[in-house]
Amino acid sequence: MELISRFLRTEKQSFFLLGPRGTGKSTFARRLYPDTLYVDLLMPDTFRNYAARPERLRELADAHRIQKTVIVDEVQKLPQLLEVVHGLIEEKRGLQFVLTGSSARKLRKAGVNLLGGRALMRRMHPFMAAELKEAFDLEKALQFGMMPLVMNSVNPVDTLQAYVDLYLREEVQMEGLTRNIGHFARFLEAVSFSHGSILNVSNVARECGIERKVVEGYLGILEDLLLAYKIPVFTRRAKRAVAAHSKFYFFDVGVFSVLRPSGPLDRPEEKNGAALEGLIAQNLRAWLDYRHPESGLYYWRTSAGSEVDFIIYGKDMFRAVEVKNAATVHPQDLRSLTSFGEDYPEAERVLVYRGKERLKRNGIIIQPAEEFLLSLK
Repeated sequence: MELISRFLRTEKQSFFLLGPRGTGKSTFARRLYPDTLYVDLLMPDTFRNYAARPERLRELADAHRIQKTVIVDEVQKLPQLLEVVHGLIEEKRGLQFVLTGSSARKLRKAGVNLLGGRALMRRMHPFMAAELKEAFDLEKALQFGMMPLVMNSVNPVDTLQAYVDLYLREEVQMEGLTRNIGHFARFLEAVSFSHGSILNVSNVARECGIERKVVEGYLGILEDLLLAYKIPVFTRRAKRAVAAHSKFYFFDVGVFSVLRPSGPLDRPEEKNGAALEGLIAQNLRAWLDYRHPESGLYYWRTSAGSEVDFIIYGKDMFRAVEVKNAATVHPQDLRSLTSFGEDYPEAERVLVYRGKERLKRNGIIIQPAEEFLLSLK
């Protein structure tokens, strides 16, 4: 997995590389810049040394004048280093800093704008199907997700469970983001039922027996730790009344799968459908970040109930994508895309399904899920 090329564009100036742990930020940075100064703040001794004297970073750069790239891994663990980085960039030595991080919250609190636009913002996502090419396995991706950490594991289920526990313990409890880890664990299970759905905070609060304000805070924690995101409703030139609330997704379908409980009262098709939609979402989100950063990802839902899962809208792109976890396509499956086409005839319309044939009906492209995912290059 370390040899797979990522679609993330390289930069010549300093940049932040943000993404959840396990998405391959460190591997990407080390592979991209093999001859570099490397500060790993996950190493206890390194953390202690730089926490005691952040100016050590300047001393490191001074002692290795030939080296022009410095990687600081998990910089949010020691935000004080940003002041030193800022000073070194201002000195115009030609240094490039690659600053990886897995918590947007800490960087914001530390004043990431200290760098005053001198460092770009980039995001690292789990693997895309098109990055894996022939190694991509749709069934495994739906079950275990596409994090490099998990795909490299001989026991992906245990690795996923350990991953969730890691965030509960290290990122949430140890950082003091919540005082009641039991409430947060119940919230994670309850909110897993909202994956791929319009988020109703009141329902989630009622389900886990926690106050609404607390749930809102927990949702903020997930987003700050880059573990979840929301997709807003598409409202441009709306001809009909549309929904007001965003849809919610975990950043990786494997995390959703391990959090979402299954029992006798749960229908497998519901979880499988949410998993497929989530897999499409994370690939689209990564594709837009890497290849089309000027475009946005939305969904469309009218007050009458017509819904299209994803709308991609940008300067040179307008596409509506509906996802169906079924091997056959019935006329009713095309109704929402047909309605969207009536309001937005400029949009390309695609229905992604679990069948094997690529078809076209009434101007709508019907495309197998695996083919669609591999086409996002």
